[in-house]
Amino acid sequence: MSEERLPESENDGDETPVLIWLTAAALLAAMGAIFLYAPTEATEGMVQRIMYFHIPSAWVAFFAFFIVFVCSVLFLWKRDREWDIYANASAEVGLMFCTLVLITGPIWAKPVWGTWWVWDARLTSTLVLWLIYAAYLMLRARSEPGSMRARYAAVVGIVGFLDIPIIHFSVLWWRTFHPQPKMITSEGIGTGMETPMVVALMISLGAFTLLYFLLMGQRVRLEKLKDEIDRLKRNRLYSH
Repeated sequence: MSEERLPESENDGDETPVLIWLTAAALLAAMGAIFLYAPTEATEGMVQRIMYFHIPSAWVAFFAFFIVFVCSVLFLWKRDREWDIYANASAEVGLMFCTLVLITGPIWAKPVWGTWWVWDARLTSTLVLWLIYAAYLMLRARSEPGSMRARYAAVVGIVGFLDIPIIHFSVLWWRTFHPQPKMITSEGIGTGMETPMVVALMISLGAFTLLYFLLMGQRVRLEKLKDEIDRLKRNRLYSH
């Protein structure tokens, strides 16, 4: 009698190491650009370099939650477990980057504003976003596996994404402590910063995006292996 084995992706052994090395190289390049290439900002000094971590973390968090939104819509439409897996994985990675946003922001704010936190429109709406997706993951963790859990999670994932436009436009709709956009302005892209700063920010943005895809791929792979293990356990249970 042949022994059941977990399926192995034909491309996992080829693609994953390449992405790991590419991500590592991009992160090293980002560190060099941030600390060696980009000039020190005249007003804020060294603390301004937190921007090269803060903005890419925010971008990746928003992108991750956009993937949650898209995959949640597709799950409700198709009822395909595959989309639920991608939504769950992206929510976990997105929450990690959103946490980095909420950590790096106060580190910058303390020397610049003189306080760790203010109930600013952008800060508060970002905290609300973190709470929504923390609740999303808690819902998944505390509910019984199945289509009902996936449907509830999909609804939360879709509703939660509606907070992102509020975060983005908050500095334009309301008077806030948060700095106005410097990368994308009415005068063009990157006109609010010196060219070396723009280059460093773009390299960091690319590195963080690669890190997202690396973590996302690993998390999806683990979830699929978990599903396969559960299937094999059920088959073994009912075969006796």
